[in-house]
Order: sequence, then C-alpha cells, then structure tokens
Amino acid sequence: MATVGAHIISADLSPAYCRDTTPSSGKSKRNQILKRRLAVSNEQAQASTASRSTAATTKTASTRSFAHNELEAETKRRVSVDEYCSEGNGKRLKDYFDEAGRVIRSSSSDGGPPRWFSPLECGPHSPHSPLLLFLPGIDGVGLGLIRHHQRLGKIFDVWSLHIPVKDRTSFTGLVKLIETTVRSENCSSPKRPIYLVGESLGACLALAVASRNPRIDLVLVLSNPATSFSRSALQSTIPLLELMPSQSTLTLSSILSLMTGNPLKMVMDNVVKGLSPQPTIEQLSQDLVAVSSYVPVLADILPKGTLLWKLELLKAASAYANARLHAVKAQTLVLSSGKDQLLPSQEEGQRLTSALPKSQLRSFEDHGHFLFLEDGVDLVTIIKGASYYRRGRSLDYISDFMPPTATEFNELNEENRWMSVLMSPVMLSTLEDGKIVRGLSGIPSEGPVLLVGYHNLMGFEVYTMVPQFLIERKILLRGLTHPILFVDSKDGGLPDLGPYDKFRIMGAVPVSAVNFYKLMSSKSHALLYPGGMREAMHRKGEEYKLFWPETSEFVRTAATFGATIIPFGTVGEDDVAQIVLDVDDQMKIPFMKSQIEEWTKQYIKVRTGTEGEVGNQPIHFLFYLPKVPGRFYYYFGKPIETKGRKQELRDKKKAHELYLEIKSEVENCLAYLKEKRENDPYRNILARLIYQATHGFTSQVPTFEL
Repeated sequence: MATVGAHIISADLSPAYCRDTTPSSGKSKRNQILKRRLAVSNEQAQASTASRSTAATTKTASTRSFAHNELEAETKRRVSVDEYCSEGNGKRLKDYFDEAGRVIRSSSSDGGPPRWFSPLECGPHSPHSPLLLFLPGIDGVGLGLIRHHQRLGKIFDVWSLHIPVKDRTSFTGLVKLIETTVRSENCSSPKRPIYLVGESLGACLALAVASRNPRIDLVLVLSNPATSFSRSALQSTIPLLELMPSQSTLTLSSILSLMTGNPLKMVMDNVVKGLSPQPTIEQLSQDLVAVSSYVPVLADILPKGTLLWKLELLKAASAYANARLHAVKAQTLVLSSGKDQLLPSQEEGQRLTSALPKSQLRSFEDHGHFLFLEDGVDLVTIIKGASYYRRGRSLDYISDFMPPTATEFNELNEENRWMSVLMSPVMLSTLEDGKIVRGLSGIPSEGPVLLVGYHNLMGFEVYTMVPQFLIERKILLRGLTHPILFVDSKDGGLPDLGPYDKFRIMGAVPVSAVNFYKLMSSKSHALLYPGGMREAMHRKGEEYKLFWPETSEFVRTAATFGATIIPFGTVGEDDVAQIVLDVDDQMKIPFMKSQIEEWTKQYIKVRTGTEGEVGNQPIHFLFYLPKVPGRFYYYFGKPIETKGRKQELRDKKKAHELYLEIKSEVENCLAYLKEKRENDPYRNILARLIYQATHGFTSQVPTFEL
C-alpha cells in the first residue's frame, strides 16, 4: 500500500490567503505561518521536496517546544473582560464567492494536488494555541470558514485544506494525507489537542482520521456530516448527471443552486442590527447581486466532471465513516441544520450523537447546508458555549476560559431583557463605612471577591444579576454551578446541554474544590451558593430558608488568597412562581419516583462527604405556576475582609465561626429585603409599567427609601 507524506512547499496560492514565513526582521517566525502548506502523496513528491519537509518539521517542533515552556506562565495570568472583545471580520456571502473565484483561478494555473494553506486574515495567534485543520465540503475550496477566520485566528493556528478542481485524489488518499499531518503535528506537540473542523465531506474525513488514530487527542467539530449521503437526494443526482450533456448548463445550474440551501435567507440575515440605513441597503444589494451570480462561480468550482467525482467521493466517504464509527473515541461536536436541502442533517445529528460516546449535538433550525456561511452563526461562540475549547489534554475552566465579547453579551442579554423590564430589579450594596446605597458601588473592583448568598427558586435571580454586574461595574461573575450543566445526559431523559451554553459563555464553572481554588488564585469574582440545588429546588413553604452544609472549607480557601467575602440576599421568588409539585409530591407517584432515582444515580454527586438531605439532593424537575411578575430585590452586605487572616483561619474552629457569621449575614440580608419591599410603591407590575410608560422603559424605577 502506498504511503502518504505531508510536505510544506513554498508556492504562491493567492496573496489573500497565504502568509509569508519571513517577517520584516528577516528572522523566521513560526506560523506567521506558511506561504502555502502543500500536502501531496509520496508518489507525487520529489526527493528534494521531502528533504525540505523534514527540515520544516524539525524547525516547527523546536519552536513549539519553546512555546510549550511558556504555556504555564501564560495561562496563569488573569484574563480581563475587555481583553477578548474583538469581533468578526465582517465577511459576507459575496466575499466567499469573490474569493473562491480567485482561489480557483490561482490553483488551476499550477494543477497541483491538495494543499494546506493558512488564511492571511487569521492573523498572528498566541504561541500555545491549538491547531485547527479545516476540512472542506463538496466545494473543496477551503474557504468555508471565511466569516470566522479573524476570530478563529486569535485562539487557533488555522490551516485549511484546498482540493483543486481537477484533483482526483481518492477518499482514502485524502484520509492518509490528513492523517500524516495530524500525526506529524501530534509528535511536535503531544500535549496539545488538534481540532478537525469538517463540513459534509470534510466531516467524513474527520471521522475517518479519528477512527484510525484513537490515541491522538482530537476534537471534532462536524457540520452537517455527509454520513447520511445514502439517505439524501444527492445520491439520486448521480445517474442524472451522467446522462446530462456537458453543454446543459441550465440543468447543471439548477442542481448547483441547491448548494446554498436558502440564498435569500442568507442575504436577509446579513442585515445586521445597528447599521445605518445606507450601509444596510448597500450591503443588501451587494449580496443580492452575489446570489444572482453565484451559480457561475459554483459551476467553476464544480464543473460536471468534478461534481460527478465529488458525488462518488461522498458515497465512498459515507460508507467508510459509517463502517468505523465504533472506533471513534474523539470528543465530538455535531452541528445540524434544520433546513439542509442536501442532506437529512437533523436526523443524522441525532444518530451520530447516539453512536459516538463523547459527543454533543447543537441544532440550528433555520439554517441551511452551508452553516458556516450564514449570518447568526459564530463558530468560536459555538465552541465556547459547548465548553469545547481547551489548550491541553483536559479542559481547564479557568485558564482556558475566554470572556464574552460585546456581541456575545448583547445577544445573551437581549434574550433576558424582558425579565429586567418586567421585574425592574433593585440592587443595593454596602460601602466600607456601612452605608447602604442603590447600585453596585459597594462591590470591590479588584479580586479575589467571593459573593455568597441564597439561591432563589430555579435560580431566577441569576438572569438579571450577572448581566447587571457586567453593565454597571464591568465585573464578570464566575458562577460555581452544579455539574449537571456540563454533563451530557443523552439517554438520561434530562434536557440537552445546548440551552445551558449561555451560562458557560458567561463564565459558569462546575462547582468543585479545585475550580474554586483556581478562581480565587486568579483573582476572579466568584459566585457561590452553599445551599446549591437544595435551595433552588426547594419544597413548598421553604422560601428563603438556608440549607447550608456544616463544612466551612470555602472560608479557608478564600482566606488563603485574602479574598473579600460579600454575603448577600435576594428576594422575589414568591412573587414570580408558585410550586405545584415539589420533590416530595413527585416521590409519591411511582413512575416519577423511579425516574428521579435513576437521574440521581446517573449524575455527579457534588457533596460526596456530606450526609443528610443537603448531601443527597435528588435530581428532579419542579412543577410550578407562574405569577404576575413581582419585583426582585438584591442586597449585598458589608464586605468581610480575609486579607491578613490566613494563619488565623487555618484553624477550623475560627473558620467555622466566620462561616456562621457569613450565614447569619445572608439571613439578615433576606430579612431586611422582605421587610423593606412591603414599603415599595412599585412592587406591583402595574405601578412599574405606568412609571415606565411616562418616564421611558429604560428608566430606573424608584423603590423604597433606604
């Protein structure tokens, strides 16, 4: 059997897509990267080329070794909210067609084999960034991530595979080509994951490589995988194309028109909120022109002979990948479009996530086959939301975390804006001198800070509290959350993880001693609910009752880093919902009881050393009736300093005394709010709506006197 080698060859593809290997200083720079990476089979490569490849690989390995030594120091630094705030590069559908045409013309001139290239617009990446290999779909151009290059380039070393129009490398040949690159890069950086992002055909390539290399740390992101080819309309087009004369451009164009799924939607989605009318109309008209002219470009990308070859390639790819799904051990994220006109992607996504042991599914109901080219889809945000971004063998929720961008925050905040409007939350904080003020000015801006409080029913209070901290004080609260939000249920009967992506984007981490320690050591603002799920899923009549464990370890950890502890209380849950069936009621119903017991056994136990109901909280749903929304009130008590008390609080007795003091302060905060809200003239929603109607819906609604 012929072997396959991967080689780096200096040859121009197009100035827009390749980076020079030599900076102005004249010194070689790792992956400022590549003029062009060209992957060819050994049968095609010359001996001299192989020598250059070996030298390039050696040099890269040396540079990566140096980068790895800097990783620990780099990841320990505190990541500020503003640091990772740049947005995408504004590419649109029109840009894909324009640049795809240029790539096709450029690569057709040399007629070379498949090649790797690094898009220029990805820019320089940090030295510890993991490698991301993009494996294209049926088009083969390699520009499927054009709308994501700028953001991806900040956190990945991005390589894209380009398959020239006239290339006829077999599926197994492509697999071996990619596999050689993967193995070479893994040898250079064995402690770093390699991401394989593939769409349709590329997804099959990714699965095939993963099945053949189970010991390599791979992360797969599969967009509308072509593993469903045998059940798609594409398969039936093969006989039609074989009979169709090459001159029948109209019929060929009709077939190719399916490639964009819903082009009009892709155009309309490009009308971005906040743009002035003139640029919006200009961009819309440009994209409409692009849609009217995309068929000729697609015809250049996929002439009849190439299209027939690619369809046969899809057939072979689907069969190969499906036969080896059992061997895929890689962490996998499947992205499925609801309006894919080429493949039955929704059903296939469900099938694949059931078959792959370490997989998650994200569905995009209103999107077509070429998901990455549509507006409203951000690959970096998707990866972050699924907690799939890591730079080492395992995910570090603190050092691997990237704060939300302005766009991410605004989109998430918009979803919950109705809660802020309807509930008009009142937030009070306490200054160092004990004075209570409206707003969050009493919260220290410098960490580490630990906010400790009571968890309202279903955690309703978090939806308005976390955004307000970021808006008013530019403080990102890192909530210590039940691990159930991070463990895929699959057959467990609980909701998929997708709805919880927004919490992970905003910085939620699984509650554990290790994660809490890291948050304090990184000087973060952490949010801790000692009562956890027991309070958030409490029984009838247990409103505002604390269920804290007897252990006081969080006090000692906070004191180790001199953290400021802020006890707080929140009231309002009894004005929002009324419990109909609590866990006691459900345990009296046989089928509900058996389901709760099954869920409780399946999921992670947070407090393994705690006895009683606090340590053995059953996993269940709450059944409640919503009320006409009242108002949420937050009171952040006087900060408690632990700086300089590290030695004192090592004593368990002293730490427990402070623990009881914090608990008492939380109860005092709750009592204060429950009493004060009785004197709030705007507690009723009607009074608030009248005030907002006369003063503006963004105005701050008054409350009780302080």
